[in-house]
Amino acid sequence: MSNEKKQERKRKISFPHMGTISYAWSAALRIIGCEPFVEPYTSKKALSLGTKHAPEAICLPYKLILGNFIEAIEGGTDYVAMITSPGCCRLGEYGKCIENALHDLGYEAKYLDLQLYDGLKGMYNFLKEASGKNNPFLFARAIFIAILKVFILDKLESTLSYYRAREIKVGDAEKHYLKCLKIIDQNDTFFGLKKAEKQILEEMKKVEINPNKEVLNVDITGEIYVVNDEFSNQNIEKELGRMGVQVRRSLTVSSFLKDAIIPKIFRKGETHLQRADRLAKPYLMRDIGGDALECVSDVAYANERGIDGIIHISPFTCMPEIMSQNIFPAMRENCEIPILPLIMDEQTGRAGYITRIEAFVDLMRRRKRKRQMQNNIKKDNDTKAEVA
Repeated sequence: MSNEKKQERKRKISFPHMGTISYAWSAALRIIGCEPFVEPYTSKKALSLGTKHAPEAICLPYKLILGNFIEAIEGGTDYVAMITSPGCCRLGEYGKCIENALHDLGYEAKYLDLQLYDGLKGMYNFLKEASGKNNPFLFARAIFIAILKVFILDKLESTLSYYRAREIKVGDAEKHYLKCLKIIDQNDTFFGLKKAEKQILEEMKKVEINPNKEVLNVDITGEIYVVNDEFSNQNIEKELGRMGVQVRRSLTVSSFLKDAIIPKIFRKGETHLQRADRLAKPYLMRDIGGDALECVSDVAYANERGIDGIIHISPFTCMPEIMSQNIFPAMRENCEIPILPLIMDEQTGRAGYITRIEAFVDLMRRRKRKRQMQNNIKKDNDTKAEVA
């Protein structure tokens, strides 16, 4: 009898945190009959655990993911799942390194690999291994709902940034945003999510804002993990919002899915990677790994759109991002946009970090006001010339 109960028990599967990705992961696992094990959001404890058992020179995302897995296994998960990829980035080595580290520490949880660059086939194989089933219709539904949630979550993040930069009462937008996350998490069907999409927009409209507030627009680019994970980037979007800055993430999970997972026939418009190939070529001729190609193109794209500034965030020792930062000075001839590079690791102090952001915001604000004043003077001169 005990064996039967053991077989009936749902498999507990954990995955690393990165922003709101756990909501999409959880939905897919629930649909295929597994139990998502969502450990507490990344904290100093997870960072401490990961740093203690990771190679010293490895980048911050590895340490945080390893810390997430240690917490999950100690919390009782049966499986830990990790994405992997080919190419020059060390992400391709994370899988085996983490698996070996967990084995050396004596943990018995099984390790699952998700080959994201195998597209839908890679996701199908992962769900098959995770569930022990082979049900194409069930897996297709799980993949579809997970992808739909990712797009809704990214849209919600953009909406939050809009309201956060304009809110009258600090923290009001965040309060409504957390309610929206619960609404999304409670819906695992297509029609439920479509209804939820309308609900969350109505919820965010409840935030009282000052529509006439002087707002700066900033793009954030860099390594995708630190761009999207609020712990590793020390909640930079919240800090910028407090200073009256609306943020747009150049690298999002949904943009990644468009390039790596979603078939071409279902894509609308130019993808991030296609834009990177087009805009980065004058400065970087080929992909050198990680998100370097995209970051170089993001600077050109932000300048093209007249954005007030761009912040480049990267983990310490990340070679592709070091290369892209070294290309930025060569872009000054064609791109006038201010760029703030921020390098993150477990030693990054918050006080100095905030000071640099505040100084950058002041620079952008003065620059914007100066340009507006010059434009006004030019308009006045043009009007006088027409009258004369």
